[in-house]
Amino acid sequence: MSAEFSNPMHVRFQQRAWAAWLVKWMGWRIEFDGLPTKQGVLIGYPHTSNWDFITMMPVKWAVGLPLQFFAKESLFRIPLFGRWLRFIGAVPIDRSSPKGMVAEMVEALKLHKQNNELLWIGLSPEGTRKLTDGWRSGFYQLALGADVPLCMLRIDYGQKVAKITDFMRLTGDVQADYAHIAQVYEGVQGRHMSQAAPIRPLPPRRDAKAKPTSPTS
Repeated sequence: MSAEFSNPMHVRFQQRAWAAWLVKWMGWRIEFDGLPTKQGVLIGYPHTSNWDFITMMPVKWAVGLPLQFFAKESLFRIPLFGRWLRFIGAVPIDRSSPKGMVAEMVEALKLHKQNNELLWIGLSPEGTRKLTDGWRSGFYQLALGADVPLCMLRIDYGQKVAKITDFMRLTGDVQADYAHIAQVYEGVQGRHMSQAAPIRPLPPRRDAKAKPTSPTS
C-alpha cells in the first residue's frame, strides 16, 4: 500500500451480516479496512471466470461497498433486467457520446470530487474473462485523468480471499505504475490461471484515433 494512504481508512461503510455469512459459507474471507477517499477506481484481478462476478457480489454487499460500474444505456430499458442492473450498482452511460466513455466517467468522478460525494467505479482491467496479451488502458486513463486512487482488488482463489487493501495514486509513468501493480498481484491465483492476462499494457489500437476508447479498452 502506498504510504500516502495509511490506516485507518476514514471512508467506511455499514456491513451486511447476511452477505458476510454468505461469503463465509462459500469458504471465502475478506480483507477490507475502508477506503482512503470518497472517489476512486477499483480493479479486480484476475478475471478468468463467470464465477468471479458471482463470488465478488456478496463480497461487495458484505462490506457495504457502494461500488458502481457503467453499462450501456439501452440495457436499462429492458423490463426487470434494467431494475436488476441498478440494484447491483450499474449506472447507464451513453456509448455514442462524442467525448467517449472514459471522458464521461472522468467528468463524473471530478464532479463528485467537487461536490464531496461518493463515487467508486469498478472495472476489469482485462475487459474479458478470456486470455489476452495484456491489460486494456481504460482503468488507467480513468484513474489518472480524474486524479483519484486506484484500488487493486485481489481475487485469490488459491487462498480464497478477496483482498481490498492495496491502493495507489498513478504517476503517469506507465512502466513504473505497472511494475507496482504487478508486485501487488504477485502470487494471486485466479479460478483458471491459464486465462489470467499478464500484467502489462496492451499496445494502442490501430483505430484508436477513429474511435473513442471504452473503459475496458
